[in-house]
Parts: sequence; C-alpha cells; structure tokens
Amino acid sequence: MSLLERADGFQRRHRWVGLPLAVLYKFYDDQALYLAALLTYYGFLSLFPLLLILVAVLSTFLSDNPALRQRVMDSALGEFPVIGDQLGENIHSFHGSGAALAAGIVGSLYGSLGVAQAAQYALNKIWAVPRHARPDPFRSRLKGLLFLLILALGLCAFTLVSVAASQAYLFGSRLTGGIWLAATAGSVGLNTLLLLLSYRLLTHRPLPLRRLAGAALGGACAWQVLQWVGSYYVSHVLRGATATYGMFGIVLGLFAWLYVGALIFVTAAEVGAVRVMRLWPRSLLTPFTDRVQLTPADRRAYRSYAATEAFKGFQKIRVRFEPPPKPRNEEPPDDTA
Repeated sequence: MSLLERADGFQRRHRWVGLPLAVLYKFYDDQALYLAALLTYYGFLSLFPLLLILVAVLSTFLSDNPALRQRVMDSALGEFPVIGDQLGENIHSFHGSGAALAAGIVGSLYGSLGVAQAAQYALNKIWAVPRHARPDPFRSRLKGLLFLLILALGLCAFTLVSVAASQAYLFGSRLTGGIWLAATAGSVGLNTLLLLLSYRLLTHRPLPLRRLAGAALGGACAWQVLQWVGSYYVSHVLRGATATYGMFGIVLGLFAWLYVGALIFVTAAEVGAVRVMRLWPRSLLTPFTDRVQLTPADRRAYRSYAATEAFKGFQKIRVRFEPPPKPRNEEPPDDTA
C-alpha cells in the first residue's frame, strides 16, 4: 500500500482529520474565496455610510449629553478595531448635517442591500439550493431589509454591552476581570445568535439550528479573536501610522478586516453544510485527478453541485458516475501507430 493510500485511509477513519479536509474541499468547490470577496465589496460600500448615519443620529438624540454620546460612539466604533479610531477622528465633520444623513441613507441602503444579496447568494450556493427554488428579486430584498434590521439590533446590543462594561469598570478595579469575562461571553453569545439568525433567514431551505450551533459558536469565537488581534495590531503596530499613510491606510485596513470577517462568515456556513449534508469523508485525491474512487460523500457533493444549477422546477438533472479511468500503467498499449 502506497503512502497516499495509507494517508487517505487514515483521514477517512478519523473524524478530526476527515471533517476539516472535507470542509476545505467544499470551500474550494464553492469558490468561497470569491464569495467572501463579494461580501467584502458590498460591506465596504455600506460601512462608511452606516457609520455616518450613526454619528448624525447620536449627534441629534444625545446632543444634551456629550459624555454619553462619546462613550456610545467609542463603543460602537470599538467593533471595528482596525479602523475605528481613525474613523472616529475623520467623520466628526458630519455631525448634525442633514445632507450628510441623506447621503448616508442612500449609500448605506444600496451597499447594505448588496451585502444582504451577496450573503443570500453565498449561503444558497453553500447549501445547494437550486436556482429555481431561491426567492425572486422582490422577496430577496425584503429578506435583505429584515437581515439589515437584525444587524442593526445586533450592533445596538453590542454597544449596550460595551457601555455597560465600561460603566461597571468605574465602580472598582477588583471587578475588572469578571466584567471583562462577562462582556466577552456576552459578545460571543450575541455573535453566535446573529450567525444562526442570519443563516436561517438568508438560506432558502429549512436548517437544523441545533446542529449548526457548534459551527456558529466557532465562527463567533473566531470573530472575537479577530477583534482582539485587530485591537492589538492597532495599539502596537499602527500607532502613528495614520500620519504616514492617511486615508489610504484606513481603506486598506478596512478591506483586510472586512475580508477576514467575510471568510469567517462563509467558513462557518461551510462547516455546518458539511456536517448536516454528510459530505465527509472525501477521497484525498478528489480535487486533483479523475483517477480516483469516489466516496459516498464525494458523490453526494457532486450531485448537490449539479442540482444547484437547475433554473426551472421542471428541469430534471440526473447525475451518473462511470468507473474512473485506469492508471496509465494499466492502460492497454496503443497499436494504432
């Protein structure tokens, strides 16, 4: 038995190897890097206008309490550690501007609906929803508006958790550790709930939320780690970089942060789909050659990819697998010469 055959047998027998490998292969099959890039593009279009609206609204409703307004602003921008400080310094000129608020609403609506549409497309592709079964453009945009409402409520909840933690810190340094743990647990719990709600709302097929809870929790933990890494990077690496790189550095940091966040969103969905649809164990050499014996999980995966491209309900797609071609050293000699 060759080394590759032994490695293939090992990963098929051991879940802790075979499951991540199956997720990696489905990630590649779904072109998830491009799906994350699409989410990043629309996220970039929507983020700046959303923050502009946030500044204008806070300036209007908290004009009598500048200290609370600044505390809420800092907590909201704290969700964007790579560029939060720079954004807070560069958008102060929009305070109370009606024109800025109107422009922000229009730009944010376009970009945010684009995020919702891109997320629906990515999740429906990951979960192998046929094209004919997906919602029409009107209903998909209604779903997008509901998705945006959920995100807005989530941002408000994160802001309240952050403000409460900062307020509790003032009552004594002995509570700092407990408050930090409570705030972290609250953030992870909220992120997990937001991921589950997003997957359930934007995927046009019933999903077993209990079986997705583990993948959503993993995605929420990865998001929290991204927040910490971003905060550390800002405080230790980017200190003083704004004066050097200016807005160009802010834009690059924002793109990188959004892209990693989109990858977390897509990867958590891929993990859930592989587990629920039983798309593992895969054959080790499946992505690299046709000369391979497909596993049942391989066949289920390739059937789902074909069914996903059905545009009409009366369009029937059947997938048949023939025996794989023999290795070259087993093929009969060519006598035509």
